[in-house]
Amino acid sequence: MRAADRARGLGLALLLLGTVASQARDRTGAVVRAWVSEVIDTIDGAVQKQAFPGRGRTVTVRVQVAADGFVNRVAVERSSGSADLDQRATALIRAAGPFRPPPAPLLTRAGTTDLSFPVRLGR
Repeated sequence: MRAADRARGLGLALLLLGTVASQARDRTGAVVRAWVSEVIDTIDGAVQKQAFPGRGRTVTVRVQVAADGFVNRVAVERSSGSADLDQRATALIRAAGPFRPPPAPLLTRAGTTDLSFPVRLGR
């Protein structure tokens, strides 16, 4: 095989590997987005079923999920302005789990993943 043919073949192989890597990243991104969306939708559904006074209040929470999908911790990052509502919201989020196990790319070395997002109470 001539050097030019080898170089062309190597270039094609690198292009194919790049395409495969790109597709893997796209699949991984889609899996991560789907999992996060599922967690947020589950929590939102649980919140919708509860009656919260003070319509339209929002609490921002940080949720730590273990590799097995169980909720390790829920913390308030930004209060709704009511300690009672914040406490009820965090209890509700704990009860919404367990979730499906997080995708591997989201897991830390400790085997957990942290999500932070706002939860609107009493819509």
